[in-house]
Amino acid sequence: MITHHIENFQARLDELKVLLPAHYQELALNQDCVPLDPQYEVYIQREREGGLLFVTLREDGEMVGYYIGFIAPGLHYKTCLTCITDIFYVRPDKRGGSAGAKMFKFVEKELIRRGVARWFTGSKVAHDASKLFEFLKFERVEVYYSKWLR
Repeated sequence: MITHHIENFQARLDELKVLLPAHYQELALNQDCVPLDPQYEVYIQREREGGLLFVTLREDGEMVGYYIGFIAPGLHYKTCLTCITDIFYVRPDKRGGSAGAKMFKFVEKELIRRGVARWFTGSKVAHDASKLFEFLKFERVEVYYSKWLR
């Protein structure tokens, strides 16, 4: 049975580092040019400031997925507390059921508890999660493009 937990990012960083390489290999753009090298100190600082939400998925105590979002007043709308999804991941062998949907519902409850008014999330085109977000009643609002410049 998969369970969801709000956890301390810094305390669980070593466990997270076990999953990050597979997440990177599956989804990251420009892997031939940009190595996986997170600014962990920034995540830790944002957590200390109360601006990071770290949710884990666990099965029998083992981390099998995660959600990381940044919470702050909107840059254009300072009265609107906003969560912007940084990354989310469910190990491939744990997909196909409802693990992702349940994780996002868990995150939503926590964001409401924290007073967040607006939540942004997205997915890579090559690994489209639109069906999940539409199921969860998200509204499609923007499309991003990327261009490698070097």
